[in-house]
Amino acid sequence: MTRPTHRPATWFVTGTSRGLGLELVSQLLQRGDNVAATTRSADRLVSALGADVGAGRLLPLEVDLRDEEAVTQVVRRTTDHFGSLDVVVNNAGYGFLAAVEETSSQDVRDMLDVQVVGAYNVLRAAVPVLRRQKSGHVVNVSSVLGLTAVAGWGLYSAGKFALEAISEALAAELADFGIRVTIVEPGYFRTSFLTTDSLRLPEATSDAYPGLRAMVQDHLELQGSQLGDPARGAARIIEHVVRDEDAPLRVLLGSDAHAYATAKVAALQENLDHTRETAPLTDFPVG
Repeated sequence: MTRPTHRPATWFVTGTSRGLGLELVSQLLQRGDNVAATTRSADRLVSALGADVGAGRLLPLEVDLRDEEAVTQVVRRTTDHFGSLDVVVNNAGYGFLAAVEETSSQDVRDMLDVQVVGAYNVLRAAVPVLRRQKSGHVVNVSSVLGLTAVAGWGLYSAGKFALEAISEALAAELADFGIRVTIVEPGYFRTSFLTTDSLRLPEATSDAYPGLRAMVQDHLELQGSQLGDPARGAARIIEHVVRDEDAPLRVLLGSDAHAYATAKVAALQENLDHTRETAPLTDFPVG
C-alpha cells in the first residue's frame, strides 16, 4: 500500500474474536497502528486482547456483516473516528465439514452470507473511500481450499472459491487507482478453527460416507497440532502489506498450503495437456 508516513495506518479487520484475526489485531496494536475490529462480542475481543489494547487505537465494532447498511455505518464510524482508512482485511468465516448431499439449503445460505455477501458488503462500503484517496490495500483471507477442493469441504471451498474470484476481479479494477489487493491462502493453523465451537457439522449425516465421519474425527483430533503458527501467520500478512510492494496477488501461508496448491497446479496442467487437441474442435472453422 501507499503507507502514511505522518500518522499510524488505519486497518479495518473483520472476524477478530479469535484465531488469526485476533492475532492480527494484537500485532497491529503493538505496532502502533489504528484498528477497527469487527466482532460478534466487543467484550470478548477486549478481554482476549488484555494488555495489548492500545489506548484510543482500537475501535471494537459489533456488527452483522450480512447487514449492508450496518456495515456501511461501521466503515463510516471508522473513518470518522480515526480520520483515515488504509487497509481492509476480510477475515470473517468459519469451517463446515460435510458431504455435498448432507449440506442443507440453510447451511449454504449461512456460509455464503458470511464469506461472500459479507465480504461484498465490506468492499462496497470501503472501496469508494480507498478509490477517492487513490491509495490503500485490500486483503481477502481465503484458504488453500479456495484453490483446491477436497471431499467434505465442498461448501467451505465454494465460499472461498467465490472470494478468490471477487479478489481477482477487484485487483484488476483497482490497479489504476493505486490500490493493491492480496489473497491470503492459509493451510491448517493452530487456532480454534477445528474445535466444536468453530467447525460446523451437518444436522443429518448419511451412512454412505463412513470415510467422511472418520475425517471429521481426525480433524477434531488434529486440534492443537496443526502446522501453522498464528503469530507467524499474522506477522507475514503485516509484512506483506507494509513491505512487499511488488509481491504477487496470492500469499500462501504454511508448507501444507504450498503442497496442496502445488498438487492442484500439477493436476490442472495434466488436464490442460490432455485437452490441448480437443479444445479447439468446438471453434468455428477458420476461413
